[in-house]
This record gives sequence, C-alpha cells and structure tokens, in this order.
Amino acid sequence: MKKHSAASPLRRTLLLGGAAMAASALLPRAARAAGFPDRPITFICPWAVGGTADQSMRVLCQAAGKALNQTIVVENRAGASGMIGAKAIAAAKPDGYTIGQIPISVTRFAQLNMLSADPRTDFTYIARTSGQTFGIVVKANSRFKTLADMVAYAKRNPGLVSYGHAGVGGATHVGMEQFAIAAGIKLNAIAYKGGAPALQDLLGGQIDLLADSSSWAPQVQAGNLRLLATWGERRPPRFRDSPTLKDLGYDVVVDAPNGVGAPKGLDPAVDKILRDAFRQAVASDDFRKITDTIDAPIMYLDGPDYQRYVSQVYDQETQLIARLKLKALLQQG
Repeated sequence: MKKHSAASPLRRTLLLGGAAMAASALLPRAARAAGFPDRPITFICPWAVGGTADQSMRVLCQAAGKALNQTIVVENRAGASGMIGAKAIAAAKPDGYTIGQIPISVTRFAQLNMLSADPRTDFTYIARTSGQTFGIVVKANSRFKTLADMVAYAKRNPGLVSYGHAGVGGATHVGMEQFAIAAGIKLNAIAYKGGAPALQDLLGGQIDLLADSSSWAPQVQAGNLRLLATWGERRPPRFRDSPTLKDLGYDVVVDAPNGVGAPKGLDPAVDKILRDAFRQAVASDDFRKITDTIDAPIMYLDGPDYQRYVSQVYDQETQLIARLKLKALLQQG
C-alpha cells in the first residue's frame, strides 16, 4: 500500500480533524455557553405565592429575563422555613436552567439538620440581592410605649412578656433571642407557623409582642400597631421615626439577606452570564421600586463575594446555635 507523505491531503485532513476534536474537548464550556439560555429558566422561590419575598423575586426575575432575552419562570416550593426550595436547587442539574432564591438561613438550618446540603460547597452563588426589615411591634394600646418600657417591665417580670415568632430557629426567633441576651431579659417565646397567624394573635391580644419582617407595616401605618424598634443597620425610609436596636444601644443587627444561586458544578461561562444578568436586575428601577415597597434594603454582592459571605455567616451560626441551644429547642418542639 502506498504511504501518504506528511503533506498529503489525507494526512492534512486527519491532522485538522484531530485538532478540531481536541479543541472541542478543551472548550466545551464556551461552546455550551454560547447559546445559553436557549429556553426558559426555572427559578425556585422557597416561599408561598403572594408574600413579600415572592413579590420581589418575580420582579427580579422579570428584570433578569430582559437582560437574558429569555423567560424566567418562577416556581414556588414553600415549606420548612425555605429549606424545601433550597434542597430542590441543590439537587437540580447544574446546567443553568434551574436556579432560585437561597436565603442566608441555609447556614443555620444546614447545621440544625433541616437541609441535607452544605451551603458552603453545594451551591453556586450568583448574587446577593436584598435584605429584610425586621421589627418588634405591639398593639397601639399596649402598656409598652417604647422598647425601654418593655425591657424595664421584663426585667421586673422574667418570662412574663410573650412574643410571637415564625418558627424555632428562624430569623425572627433567633434575632429576638439575641436581643433578649443583649438586654439582659427573659421573654416567653411562642412559635407560630409563619408571621401571619402570629400577627393575628397580637391583634387579638393573645401575645404581647410580635417579632417579624415588615408584614406588620400596614397595621403600623394604619395606627393599629406601634413599632418599638427595627433590627437593621439603618432605619427604613418608611419608618424613619422608629429607632433601630443599635440606636438604642444594643449591638444586634438582623437583616437576613437573600440571594440567587444554582447547584454546584455550574459551567463558569454560564455562571458569568447569569451573574451579569442578575447584577443588572438588582440595579433596575423595577427591582428598587418593589424593594422600597416592602422595606427590603438592597444588599447586592456578586456571586464569589456572596459565597465568601455565606462561609463567614456559617461560622457565626455555629456559635449562635450553641449559645441559644437551638438543637435542644427543636427536639423539644
């Protein structure tokens, strides 16, 4: 059989074909990302339809969808303090077509065995978006006109003042207990299956205080409730007359920021496309309007920065869980 020279057409074809195959093996991510996204993206919202988190995430997804020139479909998977949705995100295929909201509480609930995923390693973080405004409210006719009134009474009557919260280990429970420690008081914590039933019991006089996110805002503005203090770094625009815990001398800040993430193993090129889209979405006028409406401060961080933030909070939560004996409380409940 005749041998082909190095310069023969067949050899050149084989060499070029081999080079093309090698290049495609080396650059599959760029090739895949080039057409991303070419179909709708599913966004898992771990909260119920109609709530403040759901409202803000829908506006965020609309803005991100415009940047991507693709539809983002919001799918609500509520329950277990947001952990059902977080679990679904962690278990999804890491192709960029399933993403969702990841609350910072994953750092606590993973350590309380309520999430079978490690938030430090099992997600690809796309962006931190916004926080929440939490506060302590009482009925308008309460004996407690100020937070100082309540603290003074609680010191004289340990365990007598009751407060409602949205579940053991959640931000409202943990934040209130941090405050109680800082104030040197003992309160009677009553767990509810969400902030709405706790709010109803406050209005009905069954509890003395409510610790919750700004679900109380309409009732405060209507004059039915009094806001004693908020928990953020700064006073929210709608409630500038109400002090923060820091204003009152308590070194407690709780803002429970939310973020957007995907499963671990996401193609870096796809990750960048999503990060760019959600950066634009967080900066959009539409998102700022909805966050202003629900008193949710913008707290943007890019994905890698958010990943580092999650790891820092995880370590802080380890200490907090031990200090508040949260594992024992969950076993009792």
